[in-house]
Amino acid sequence: MTEDKALTKVKSLARAYTEKAVEVLGGIMSAPQCSDAARVAAANSLLDRGWGKPAQSHEGPADDGAILVRWLTESDG
Repeated sequence: MTEDKALTKVKSLARAYTEKAVEVLGGIMSAPQCSDAARVAAANSLLDRGWGKPAQSHEGPADDGAILVRWLTESDG
């Protein structure tokens, strides 16, 4: 089996558990006996899968980035 076919098969097998996984995440999120961290992680997982992950901003220092470019160039050679 090629790597592409194997990956497709694994994805298909994993997707077969989607409904159960969502039910489990919902159960954890709703269970008061679960830790707050587990409940938040479950809620985030559900939201990420249902609505997509929020866009990430990539802000850096206000300079022009010359130091980073220079470091990358120097470390290559």
